[in-house]
Amino acid sequence: MLSIHGYVGAEPELGKPDTGGQVVFVLELAKRFARLGYKVDLVTRRFDRQPEMDRINPNLRVWRIPFGGKGFVRKEDMHGLLRDFVTNFMTEAKRRDLRYDVVNSHYWDAGWAGQRIAEELRIPHVHTPHSLGSWKRKDMKGSREEAERVYRFAERIEKEFLVYRNCDHIIATTEQQCDLLGADYGIPRSQVTMIPPGIDEQRFTPVMPTRLHEIRESLGFTPHDVYCVGRAATNKGIDLLISCLPGLRKLVPDARLKLAIGADSERDRERVQQWQALSRELGVEEAVQWIGYVPDEAMADHYRASGVFALSSRYEPFGMTAIEAMACGTPTVVTTHGGLHEAVDFGTHALYADPKEPGEYATLLAMPMRHERLRERLSVEGARFSRRQFGWTGIARRTLAVFDRYRGIYEVPEEYSESIP
Repeated sequence: MLSIHGYVGAEPELGKPDTGGQVVFVLELAKRFARLGYKVDLVTRRFDRQPEMDRINPNLRVWRIPFGGKGFVRKEDMHGLLRDFVTNFMTEAKRRDLRYDVVNSHYWDAGWAGQRIAEELRIPHVHTPHSLGSWKRKDMKGSREEAERVYRFAERIEKEFLVYRNCDHIIATTEQQCDLLGADYGIPRSQVTMIPPGIDEQRFTPVMPTRLHEIRESLGFTPHDVYCVGRAATNKGIDLLISCLPGLRKLVPDARLKLAIGADSERDRERVQQWQALSRELGVEEAVQWIGYVPDEAMADHYRASGVFALSSRYEPFGMTAIEAMACGTPTVVTTHGGLHEAVDFGTHALYADPKEPGEYATLLAMPMRHERLRERLSVEGARFSRRQFGWTGIARRTLAVFDRYRGIYEVPEEYSESIP
């Protein structure tokens, strides 16, 4: 398994740059593969004095390959460094005489490298995009020139196209991605399987009412608090959520926002300052609390404590945080600019609205707070739906079934093997 960018480890440093839902996705999937009896190397980049290996269990290790210097590198700036990753990995894999059955890559950078590794090893390559450059470019706020300078979309989309055309199969996380792979990249639907992300169904659970009251007391939450967690990235729509707050407080006067926003870079901190300025301009500064980074072990209780969970992204390939919140029994309002809203039954599992329309999104946030029967239905049915549809063991089995379609397809017949160096 290849996941090159960000801080990947046995205990990932969530909230750091390029370290969020994808890292959780890859690590949890790898753990379930290991639990099912498969040996897994989760290969990533080594930097910032990280150890070469993290042994998670007898079947799973995180293996870090050095390239691109000793400091953090944004995923958008990986383009010129990927050849070094392939070379360094292949050199070490051959030195250790390692054998693999399949390469499973995550995101375009790992996909580009994974295709070359798979070709050299003569094994299948199954790729998971997580997000698509064409979609992200369309929905990016601001000037196209600035977006191109920062995100290098042209280079990314070209590499994505080659990965999608050359890999053996693609696992998309939403039906929307399946459609876009066909419309924007010309990929046949037969080459794509949709498998959504999963959750840790043992950790994200509802709690008894007395325990919920204790959690809210300890964290300072009320039933009229809206909780949002994510990186300080433009696509997460934190400014859109703040813009909804005046309308929400007209319907629920004591409503507040609790924002667990990770901001480790100077650019991230500048964004948070801009959002704080927006709250002052709108006259809702006192109703916005900036929680900052929430440790992973405290995440479930923060989901439980809120009255409503908000996924207000401008675009979101899926939205794992929303699934986790639903599993904890918290009524959830998701964005219509992503794939998750297509999977839920509106008014039963969750609610959805357009966060670019402040009045619409504010109204949907208010509904579970104002209507007890709706709140109870969303709490119960949302948790059932989330746990049954998105438990990680089931997701792992579905993914392994895709791998099994391609295992052995590149084996050389014995009568020809002697002529191949």
